[in-house]
Amino acid sequence: MLSNIRKLIIDNCSIINQKCVLCGQPRARKGLCAGCRAMLPRMPVERCPRCAEPTVGGALCGHCQRQPPAFDALHVPYLFAYPLNGLIHAYKYGRRLQLAGVLSGLLTEFASCQGHKYDLVIPVPLASARLAERGFNQSSELAKAFADTINSRFSDSLCWRKCNTLPQASLGRAERLRNVRHAFDVKRRCDGLSIAIVDDVATSGATLSALSKMIKKQGAKRVDAWVLARAFSLKT
Repeated sequence: MLSNIRKLIIDNCSIINQKCVLCGQPRARKGLCAGCRAMLPRMPVERCPRCAEPTVGGALCGHCQRQPPAFDALHVPYLFAYPLNGLIHAYKYGRRLQLAGVLSGLLTEFASCQGHKYDLVIPVPLASARLAERGFNQSSELAKAFADTINSRFSDSLCWRKCNTLPQASLGRAERLRNVRHAFDVKRRCDGLSIAIVDDVATSGATLSALSKMIKKQGAKRVDAWVLARAFSLKT
């Protein structure tokens, strides 16, 4: 009941007397006017069914054929490109926490059309030092809204990040995999559970795969990843 009340309040605040966060136009639905919403960079329809990398005819990509990730599927509505990348950067690093509702709304609108059900929804955890530095976990806000939308349980205590790792953006694919290989741990058994991991951005999927691997070691039957945007690194 409380989650439904929270969702109603957020929805009303997002619709009534709110200006577009991109252009400032009044009466923007959930923080974005129709024009700016149309500019958002949508993912190609034809993409790898495992990692969401664009492929011809929606075939399984080469990376997933050679070394499939531990998660079963990556679900993502947008590319990490203009103007969405600026909103995510401002929210994540510029402490513009008011953007949480706008970004969560974009992910939950996508999720509500997919019909997936999970026993548990979790965010990608931050290391304690990174959490103290940033002041919040941007993935937790997305995960809470996602869980409310699909009527699932939310938990931010199932997994933890054991240490800070190098920023993934500065690394190539192989380095990303090594960087997060032992970064996560899971606190309890997940026998037979279907779990959704939520994050803001995915590039190689290495972080999501490393966390999924640890969750499956604890008995989860399925682990899907959900992110707002997919970035593509020029490094291999």
